[in-house]
Amino acid sequence: MNTEVITISSEDYKETITNIKKDGFQMMVDLTAVDWFRKREPRFELVVQFLSVSKNLRKTVKVIINDENLSIPTITDLYPGANFYEREVFDMFGIEFENHPDMTRILMPDDWIGHPLRKNYGSGRIPVQFKNAPKVD
Repeated sequence: MNTEVITISSEDYKETITNIKKDGFQMMVDLTAVDWFRKREPRFELVVQFLSVSKNLRKTVKVIINDENLSIPTITDLYPGANFYEREVFDMFGIEFENHPDMTRILMPDDWIGHPLRKNYGSGRIPVQFKNAPKVD
């Protein structure tokens, strides 16, 4: 199966996705983000994958997101299945999707502070108690 990868700016995102939909890519397969902390500037990149069943083609769109404004338009109006993917990216990376129908946390509690998949997020020290293990003080 042929895969085309294109890299665009966040300003071209909505127009590019609209054109991809018009080109016959019926399915948005995946949407996630990458944090390139200390590797690349700007550090965040959105990765969206599409599938055209009729043409037997895949397309991957990589979007460079500006660090000052971690915001990008939603594509839930074009691909309703993007709803939960966008909420997960918001929850884990802190990237907001403009005009999203329900931009709330999906995995973490509502009062959680921070975004756990950012590379500079602290790991913390939570003791783990295993079943039937002797308690250690």
